[in-house]
Amino acid sequence: MDFKSYFDIPEGLLYFNTPGNGLLPKSHNTWREERDQTFYTPHGTLRDTQGDFVEQVRGDIARLFHTTSSSVFCVPNFSFGYNTLLAGLPIDLPVILLEGEYPSVHYPLYSRGFKCVKIKMDEQLEQNIKNAILPNTAQVLLLSIVQYISGAKIDLDFIKELKQLNPQLYIVGDATQYLGVTHFDFDNSGFDAIGASGYKWLMAGFGNGFMLINERLRATLYQEAQQKSLPSEAMWAGKSLLHIYFEPGHIDTLALGTLWQSILFLEQLNLKNINKHLVTLTEHAYRELDDRHLLLPIARLRKEKSSLINIQLNPNLYPKLVESGIRCFPRGTGIRIGIHLYNNADDLSKLLKIIDAL
Repeated sequence: MDFKSYFDIPEGLLYFNTPGNGLLPKSHNTWREERDQTFYTPHGTLRDTQGDFVEQVRGDIARLFHTTSSSVFCVPNFSFGYNTLLAGLPIDLPVILLEGEYPSVHYPLYSRGFKCVKIKMDEQLEQNIKNAILPNTAQVLLLSIVQYISGAKIDLDFIKELKQLNPQLYIVGDATQYLGVTHFDFDNSGFDAIGASGYKWLMAGFGNGFMLINERLRATLYQEAQQKSLPSEAMWAGKSLLHIYFEPGHIDTLALGTLWQSILFLEQLNLKNINKHLVTLTEHAYRELDDRHLLLPIARLRKEKSSLINIQLNPNLYPKLVESGIRCFPRGTGIRIGIHLYNNADDLSKLLKIIDAL
């Protein structure tokens, strides 16, 4: 199935930079133009219905990712939501963290004084995590589902198993490099919280994201504040304590609405169809790049594959790739690409020809 017709991609451009910034469907542009025009009309009612609109989007996010509306918190980006979550966690909880994590994941932990144990990121990742778990101890495992440099992906069945064996463990994931490529059932995932920005694989532009937090973790956050009375002002009527923390002010309804359009778009196309398309393309890409000895060892050796691939080309070749019409980005020891629904087999063939000619 070819999804390229839903996007406005110029001839000669190969867009493989979704891990940096995903493309928006053409229909998003139409919706945003109409929404802006309506918003700026003085006699309209759109300005007065922000609360109802946010609740509608919250419900649709919950539906797509199989959870309840009470678990969904609409935030401007992952980093905001994640920092808000950390600010409510007991500081004495031991934290397990992967080596080489995204700066927005590891820096807020160290800056707040959490005690972190770093574990090695290699082909035995899941076993390394198991070895770091303390028996009968409340701990927090913080990790990106897909690593932003290497593309290494955690085994999600392992997360479920880990949680069953260690029910006292809190598992928090950054899903910014993952959500939007396949079906995801939050309530049965093993995660206590998942966060994502909308501007990458969700194809929703800047200024939007969400946190999904289950009931157990919600009860753990901001313990001291939970002992106090909620604000009585009418503007906060019906809001939970956590919604006051995670959604403290007015939300940009154009930005959140763009995420809403992505939620509806993904439902329309069906995430299972998208995943089938991506699996076919990425498996072919891994085979071709492995034949050329251009894969990182962790990508080549691990069973779990993601659509984010670090091609082991000299990062100094980046300008030549851009001149050839490829949108990508230098990361680590190579050039990072991402394969998303607007890429097809022809794109991949052209990319490989350009690489072979370097």
